[in-house]
Amino acid sequence: MNGGKRTRIINDPSDLVPLLQAFGSITHKRVFDELSKEWRTERELAKMFGDEGSVHRSIALLRKSGLIETKWRAPDPGSFPEKEYHSTYSRIQANFGAAMEEVSQFIQLTFMSEEELRDASERLYKEVVGGNTSLSNLSRELGLSQTFIRGLAKRFEKINVRGQRIELYEEER
Repeated sequence: MNGGKRTRIINDPSDLVPLLQAFGSITHKRVFDELSKEWRTERELAKMFGDEGSVHRSIALLRKSGLIETKWRAPDPGSFPEKEYHSTYSRIQANFGAAMEEVSQFIQLTFMSEEELRDASERLYKEVVGGNTSLSNLSRELGLSQTFIRGLAKRFEKINVRGQRIELYEEER
């Protein structure tokens, strides 16, 4: 790995959710490791690992987590340009204090199945689309703790945390 890469500083314990997801999955970890070595397109990764759907989910999770960067690859003559990816960080530094209850909620959220989270995810998404983006208002409206909502938003691909707001996640083009 390149020693010149940056250190990711984590100040929010909810950032543990996507990190634990990324490195708790063999596929996500293999994709990240390959992207630590060199720039790769999603197509190249799918050929390497043989599972297009899993590679796509890995790329989406790693991008939303800010663990990989993107650039356009100049095409061969007659071809279309493709996005290629590379890891952004080679180190991590955690700098936060949190109640054990918060940390335990984040760890539980990380390892819950999509099915277990479906109802809460759909309700949260519907509220955010409807314009309710305040973390405290969402907590009151949904009857869920702010900790749970922050962790869920870190996990759910369509929404993102921005300070004390939950917003729609829009990937840059």
